[in-house]
Amino acid sequence: MRILYTVLFYLLLPFILLRLWWRGIKAPEYRRRWHERFAFYSQRYPNPVIWFHAVSVGEAESLFPLIKRLQHAYPQEHLLITTTTPTGSARVKAVLQNTVSHVYLPYDLPDALHRFTRCFKPKLAVIMETEIWPNLYAHCGKQQIPLYLINARLSERSARSYRSIPWLIHPALAQVKHIGTQTPEDVQRFAAIGARNPVTTMGNIKFDVEIAKDTSENGLQLKAGLFSGRFVWLLASTHKGEEALFLPLYQQLKEQIPELLLLIAPRHPERFEEVKQLSRQQQLDCVTRTSGMACKKGTDVYLLDTLGELKLFYAAADVAFVGGSMVPTGGHNVLEAAAVGVPVLFGPYMANFKAIAAGILKQDAAIQCLTLGSVRQTILTLYADPAFRTALIAKGQAFVQANQGATTRVFDLLKAELAQTP
Repeated sequence: MRILYTVLFYLLLPFILLRLWWRGIKAPEYRRRWHERFAFYSQRYPNPVIWFHAVSVGEAESLFPLIKRLQHAYPQEHLLITTTTPTGSARVKAVLQNTVSHVYLPYDLPDALHRFTRCFKPKLAVIMETEIWPNLYAHCGKQQIPLYLINARLSERSARSYRSIPWLIHPALAQVKHIGTQTPEDVQRFAAIGARNPVTTMGNIKFDVEIAKDTSENGLQLKAGLFSGRFVWLLASTHKGEEALFLPLYQQLKEQIPELLLLIAPRHPERFEEVKQLSRQQQLDCVTRTSGMACKKGTDVYLLDTLGELKLFYAAADVAFVGGSMVPTGGHNVLEAAAVGVPVLFGPYMANFKAIAAGILKQDAAIQCLTLGSVRQTILTLYADPAFRTALIAKGQAFVQANQGATTRVFDLLKAELAQTP
């Protein structure tokens, strides 16, 4: 039945390419390097490789500590990281530079996968979270490439969808040598969709976030230099529709917190200009990071229109609201903000980080705001009560530290596999 899936994929290919072209209108990087998505390469790459796949920025960020540990333990090995999005690609290149090879993951087509494995000759394949590609998994099995699924998570909704196509999912999962999940509930769901090889709970490697020792100090220096010591409210990883909700709220809060400054970090680079124009339409004075300008007394919005600096700006903020959670996007990772040391707020839509949200709330280490009114009241409370801010920061950092260790468990699993690999 995988033949039917493959034929359908080929038939849909024109529409997939049209979507790629359409996304490239706002984000030109989607139009570049398209040949990599078919595994056509213009240069030679080292091989054989240990291959990791991380879809986008979030998965790549959580993978970096594991990659660096492997590089230290196995300096002779060549590593390959594939991503799906240009932002993920940019982050891999910025952090790891030329210490790894990087290309986009090819489409799940037999000919592209054959070219891909012929070029890189993977000795081990490691897929982050839940990327189940039937042809890719089958190809790894055919080529005898040990395949691991790590930091795996599976929502009940996704599990129901997968259970409806057992003829496609069961053979794919049969090729996975080991699935390391985030929670025991994920173990049960993977078993329910047909996983028969070992499925074990290893924890979430996102807890093993790396925070440089000088991040806090540099953040405070940034706050003094760019923001003149103002009370900074950071909106992190925002999506379309969220800024339109928060900009009027900022204007209301400004009446009670005159020194308030709104710092916005959109999730996607193609929205930087959109958010700047939206701020100006609201008659708010907006300064961008790329302008190099510091905020004046009358500055309302500071737009972080760069990538890779979010940790630094968490350290420069007095309170952070992690976006993608006030609109039904599914939320984003709140652990990085908590680890840096800033009071963390998030909205009602956290389906993609359900376990983390539940855990951090159980420890009173973050605040979930279900309405804009709740956001407003929470920021006023945090502004008026520095001791409450300090306590929230301490609980957030303790929550992150108490749940670390998944990277070590995954490293030990891969180490055992590499010991068996010629």
